[in-house]
Amino acid sequence: MDQKTILKQLKLTIQLMELHEENPFKIRSYQGALNSLDRMDQDFSELSLDELGKIQGVGKGILEVIDQLRKTGSHTLLDELLENTPSGILEVLQIKGLGPKKVKALWKDLGITSTHELLEACQSGEVAKMKGFGEKTQTTIIQNLEFKASNEGKWIYADIEDQALSLEQDFGKALAKNGQIELVGAFVRKLEIIDQLELLCAAKKKDEARQILEETPEIEWSAALSSPFSLRGKLKDDELHIEVYFCKEEEFLKKKLILNASKTHLQLPVTERKTMAEAIAETKSQNEAEFYASLQLQVIPAELREGLDEVTLAKENKLPKLLEDKDLKGILHNHSTYSDGKHSLRQMAEHCKELGYEYLGITDHSRSAFYAGGLEAERIKKQHEEIDALNKELAPFRIFKGIESDILADGSLDYPEEVLASFDFIVSSVHSILNMDVDKATRRLITAIQNPHTTMLGHPTGRLLLRRKGYPINHQAVIDACAEHGVVIEINANPWRLDLDWRWIRYALEKGVKLSINPDAHEMDGYQDMKYGVLVGRKGGLTADMTLNTLGAQDLATYFENRKKEKRK
Repeated sequence: MDQKTILKQLKLTIQLMELHEENPFKIRSYQGALNSLDRMDQDFSELSLDELGKIQGVGKGILEVIDQLRKTGSHTLLDELLENTPSGILEVLQIKGLGPKKVKALWKDLGITSTHELLEACQSGEVAKMKGFGEKTQTTIIQNLEFKASNEGKWIYADIEDQALSLEQDFGKALAKNGQIELVGAFVRKLEIIDQLELLCAAKKKDEARQILEETPEIEWSAALSSPFSLRGKLKDDELHIEVYFCKEEEFLKKKLILNASKTHLQLPVTERKTMAEAIAETKSQNEAEFYASLQLQVIPAELREGLDEVTLAKENKLPKLLEDKDLKGILHNHSTYSDGKHSLRQMAEHCKELGYEYLGITDHSRSAFYAGGLEAERIKKQHEEIDALNKELAPFRIFKGIESDILADGSLDYPEEVLASFDFIVSSVHSILNMDVDKATRRLITAIQNPHTTMLGHPTGRLLLRRKGYPINHQAVIDACAEHGVVIEINANPWRLDLDWRWIRYALEKGVKLSINPDAHEMDGYQDMKYGVLVGRKGGLTADMTLNTLGAQDLATYFENRKKEKRK
C-alpha cells in the first residue's frame, strides 16, 4: 500500500473515532502520528517498522496499524468502526461544513444515514431546528449537497492526465497495424474539468479494432450505450467515462477538427458565407497546418478553440505566441515549515534551484492564519535572517522575501505598516469568511488591492474545483482595480484551484494587468503544478511578456524595488 492510501485510511480512522466518540487521548495520538507522517520528507511506505518507530508520535499501536494496512489494506480498529457505521454516513462525512460531531447528531437525532436523507431533512426544515445548526447551516448544507451532485462523474484535468495519456498510448500500440487513435475533446482543449475521455479511432478494419478495444481489461464497456459508430463505457476502478468514436481513415482529420473544438468555435464564420464547421466538412487537407493555411488563417491551438475571437485574430495574423513552461524563470507563492509547509526553507530553495529556476518567492502564511502556523513578527525576523544567509550561499540563485497576507473582513492586511514594508513582495489572499455577497466580497478585494503594500492578488475567488465554489466577485471590477493600482493577479496553478479562471485572462490582458503562474506549493513536489498554471494561462491567451515570473532574478528584483519606491511616494 502506498503512502497516500495509508494516510487516507488513517484520516478515515480518526474521523470515525470522533464520530463514535472514542477516547480523546487515543484520537490525539492517531492525529499526532498522522501529522508526523504527513510532514515527512521521504516516502514512509518504504521504511521498515523499526525505522517508522523512530518517528515522533508513531508508537507501538500506530506501528501495528500501519503493518496491518500494508498487509491487508485495512486494520482491526477501522474494520470495527466501519462495521458500526452505516455505509451512507461515510458519504455524509465528506460534505463540507459537517464535522463528525454534527454528522453524529444528524444520525442519532434524525436517523440520517445518507446524503439523500440529509437533503430531504434540510428541505423539510428539520435540520435547522436542531441545536447547533440553524437556518444558515441548513442552507449551506443544501448548497454543498447540490454542488456535489452537480459534479458527480467529473474530474479535474490533473487527476486523469496520466490515465488519459497512458490509455492513448496503450490503445495506439494495440491498434498500430490497423490504424490510428488519438485523444480528442475537452481533454485536448485542456479544460479544467473533464466529464469523459474521448478518443477518435480510424481503422482499416473497424470490427477488428473494435474487438481489440472491447478486450481492454480495465474498461467496462456498455453495449446499451454503444452504437455501430462508437464504444462507451467507464474504467472499472473509477467513475471515469470513456467514449471511442470510429471513422474512416480519410475522415480522421475532419472528425478530429470537429471533436477538438467547442460548438461555439464551430459556428464562427471563416468567410462571409462559411462557418468553421462548414469549412471542415469541405476540406481535402491532409493535416491541421494545411487546413488552416487553406483558409488563410494562423494555426489555432486546440486550447484556444472556444468560440471567442480566435478566428478573427487568426485571420489578422494576431494570434499571440502563447506562454510555455520554459519561459518561466522562477516560482513565486510557496510555503515552508515556517508555516504549514512540509519542507524547510533550505529544502524548498535548493530543490527550486535544482529544477533550473533562478529564484524562489517564499510566502508563508501571515499571523491571522493561526490554523496554518501563521508568522508573528519574531518568526518573520528569523526567516529573513535565514533568507539572507541562504542567498549568500546559493548565489546567484535568489530567495525573495514574501508573505501570503490574509485579507481581513474589511479588506485590510493583517500586519502593521513597518512589518509589511519589510517584505520584497506581498501576496494578498482571502482565506476566511467566504460567504459574503458579491458586493461585499468585491469591495473587500478592491480595498486590499488599493493597499500600497499589495504586490499580487492571490487565488481571487478561493475556489476548489469540484469541492467548493469560489466566493462571488465582480471579476471586471477587481481586474479594473488591479490595472489602476499596478497589482499582479495570480494564476494559482494548484490543479484544484486554477484561479484566476482562464475565462477572465483575456480581459486582464486587455487592461494591461500582468499575471503570475504560482503553484502555492506546500512541499517540493508542489512545484510540479506549475505546468497546470501554464495550461490555464495558454487557454486564456497568456503570453510570456505579460507573465511576471518570466522576468529573470535581477529584473524581478528591480521590479519589486521600483514598485515599493513608487508606492512610498
